[in-house]
Amino acid sequence: MRILITNDDGINAPGLEVLTRIAEDVAGPGGEVWTVAPAFEQSGVAHCINYVHPMMIAELGPRRFAAEGSPADCVLAGLYDVLPDGRPDLVLSGVNRGNNAAENALYSGTIGGAMEAALQGLPAIALSQFWGPDNAGLDDPFEAAAATGAGIVRKLLDAGEWGGDGYSTFYNVNFPPCPASAVKGTRVAAQGLRKGTNFSAEAHISPSGRRFLWLKGGNQHVDSAPGTDNQVNREGYVSVTPMRCDLTAHDLLDKLRGTVE
Repeated sequence: MRILITNDDGINAPGLEVLTRIAEDVAGPGGEVWTVAPAFEQSGVAHCINYVHPMMIAELGPRRFAAEGSPADCVLAGLYDVLPDGRPDLVLSGVNRGNNAAENALYSGTIGGAMEAALQGLPAIALSQFWGPDNAGLDDPFEAAAATGAGIVRKLLDAGEWGGDGYSTFYNVNFPPCPASAVKGTRVAAQGLRKGTNFSAEAHISPSGRRFLWLKGGNQHVDSAPGTDNQVNREGYVSVTPMRCDLTAHDLLDKLRGTVE
């Protein structure tokens, strides 16, 4: 099996090392793992692509490349430049430092990489490690992902629904904020919503007297609806969420036709 991996935390991020081990496990002894990851951190860029200017790409080692672009850019670079002789069988994006559950999914560059792969007709999975007081101080805060990631990927390859007549399905996987020994299992979960949690902007004055704005995230450890991704993560489960790129509110179409048309 040939696997392409990327992330949004950058080519030197420890989560990418975890993903490399997961991918090597899944690919097997005769497989190939190719890395095309951002040269610098690209957190929060969602599905951004940089089509108004070129990006530099550099080969750092065998099957290992860094590109000055977003995760979606890196997937495109992998498909159309790094791997010109054949497409990968699977694209994995992550392992993100921090959860991409609930509303975070809309901002996530990690998910953006998987989304671009799905738009290119490839099986794709985004993987993220929830951060919290029970794992942040561990020698390896990613140990839940490291211990369970390959098994989750194999299950999705064997039993997941891929492709389709319209937008292809891809998967968003979040590992709980706990040690590997405390992971209770896996739950298929809808995307949640942490009500009252949102990004904001805060002003700071630099030593030179200039005014700058920092963007701030909200509290990640609040409840969402029972059975949703954020909630099952906080209860100690790995969440698996099937996703598509269709943003249509299908439940409103008929009502809107009756008033607008």
